[in-house]
Amino acid sequence: MYAARIAFLALSAIASLSLARAAEANREPARMFTLLNTSDLSVTAVAVANTALPLGEPLQGGTAAATVRLPEGGCLRDFRVTFADGSSRTYPGIDVCRFHRLRLGSWPR
Repeated sequence: MYAARIAFLALSAIASLSLARAAEANREPARMFTLLNTSDLSVTAVAVANTALPLGEPLQGGTAAATVRLPEGGCLRDFRVTFADGSSRTYPGIDVCRFHRLRLGSWPR
C-alpha cells in the first residue's frame, strides 16, 4: 500500500510538470511590431484594441519608424492612429501573426 502511494505521488508530480510545460509552450510571446510613418504628418498616438501603445515622442513624418510591444490578443487587430493635425485613421484587420510592420500614411484599402 505504501509503495502504491509513493508511485501515485511520483506520477502526480510528473503529470503536473508536463501540464506546466504544455501551458508554457501554448503561451504566446509578446509581439513586437514596427510602425513606419511615411505620411507628411507626425503620429501622436496609436491604439490597438482600445489600448494605447506608448510611442514616447511623436513619430515624425517622412520615413520614421518605431517598434512597439502589442497587447495580448489574436492575430487580426485594428490599429487606430492619431496624427498631429488631430485627424485619425483606422487600419482594420491587420494580421500581426503574418506581418510585423505597418506602413502609415495612405488610407487602408
